[in-house]
Amino acid sequence: MDVLNIIVNAYSGYAGYLWREITFQNAPFWHNYFFWLLFVSAFFFGIEGLRPWRKEQQRFRKDFWLDFFYMFFNFFLFSLVIFNAVSSVVSEGLNNAILAVSGFNLHASNPMQTMPYWSVLLIGFVLSDFIQWNIHVTLHRVPWLWNFHKLHHSVEQMGFAAHLRYHWMENIVYKSIQYIPLALLGIGLYDFFIIHIFSLAVGHYNHSNIQIPEKIKGMFFGAAIGAFVGWVVLDAEWYFALAALAGGVGFGYLIHPAIKYIFNSPEMHLWHHAYDMPPSHPYGINFGITLSIWDYIFKTDHIPHNRGDIKLGYPGVEQFPQTFVQQELYGFRKEEE
Repeated sequence: MDVLNIIVNAYSGYAGYLWREITFQNAPFWHNYFFWLLFVSAFFFGIEGLRPWRKEQQRFRKDFWLDFFYMFFNFFLFSLVIFNAVSSVVSEGLNNAILAVSGFNLHASNPMQTMPYWSVLLIGFVLSDFIQWNIHVTLHRVPWLWNFHKLHHSVEQMGFAAHLRYHWMENIVYKSIQYIPLALLGIGLYDFFIIHIFSLAVGHYNHSNIQIPEKIKGMFFGAAIGAFVGWVVLDAEWYFALAALAGGVGFGYLIHPAIKYIFNSPEMHLWHHAYDMPPSHPYGINFGITLSIWDYIFKTDHIPHNRGDIKLGYPGVEQFPQTFVQQELYGFRKEEE
């Protein structure tokens, strides 16, 4: 298949997929990304209203509706459709280049295609998260990338929708580097879908104005592990799957003190958005996306306290543009202001 056919098939396929998502034609509905984006967002919006961590913060906080727009623009329209298509095109091109140089067909020969589905998901999730952690560090350390990443750090009041407030250029950096290696390993769109939904929920949680007790947090993540084991790894009957879920809850309760060293949280991520960085880490702290373990391994963790009353942004955020168009143009300036 030539490059033109790859491009046409990729974009026409994802354009049709987008339309079917928005009109709820994709069945079953729980495989609908648009549904999950609405459901997860509504869930955290409700929890923020019922039990806010920062009680003085208004429910419709500063820039809430702007962030709400970014949420659909970035993580659904731009990210899911356009860059999944791009990853298909570039992935095919890289595989053909490898084949031409070495005679090795990575798509056809990679071991992921013969591995159990649960292991593909697990490897894809961990590898994807580690790649994103490294990219996130790079966004903070490379000046021209930081100029684009400032948009995400221009949030001055934190809430779930701030998760997806970022410049579309970050999609080019993140998604290209993140998706292409996974696509070359044979992890497909549906696998990305499942990883996306889990990452979406955890990302919303990490940016939300809520604080969950450590024991409850442990039970929740234990339940997620139990559900994964019961329904995905074992593919068990519903009663065994429920037993695995219950066992996961108990396991999570027992290990809850260790959960913070594995999974990111609002308490940890809020410090990533702090206005002032500690002198020991001038480029940033707590870079974890879903997993916090990378920060503890590479010594970029920093949580002085859990009160939540810290100033957010960065030195100079006061001059950052307030409208969507100006924010999108900001990163293309030749020099930082």
